[in-house]
Amino acid sequence: MVERLPIRIVRLPHGKRFPLPAYQTDGAVGMDLVAALESPLTVPSRGTVRVPSGIAIAIPEGYEGQVRLRSGLASRLPLIIPNSPGTIDSDYRGEIQILITNIGPEAVEISPGARIAQLVIAPVVRADWCEVEELPPTGRASGGFGHTGT
Repeated sequence: MVERLPIRIVRLPHGKRFPLPAYQTDGAVGMDLVAALESPLTVPSRGTVRVPSGIAIAIPEGYEGQVRLRSGLASRLPLIIPNSPGTIDSDYRGEIQILITNIGPEAVEISPGARIAQLVIAPVVRADWCEVEELPPTGRASGGFGHTGT
């Protein structure tokens, strides 16, 4: 069974005409976020824009939000979320905005109401550092960046 977590959400004035984020299937991990735009937004070639979601949320302490580009969108258009996943801290109360970069040679238009990204709510673990003189050995040791094959 999947854990359910109540999260407070506010539709901002420019987001009232759009649906709340929703899971599209029973097995979906992310809820779709829409572009809460009044008119189409052009993302210039090699340009970056902030796309408003029209919502603000109160994520409970011990959780975070992760904003990811929808795979269907990424498979059709040369768009990325440059800091993917974008992190929403539990103490943030502003509008969720989706940072989108167009890595293609042509401008891309985002329509009002377009399902542009996914919001994933995930538990958080905080680290307590234990400084030591050396780390315990492993078979991999310090091998990285293709060490296990490409």
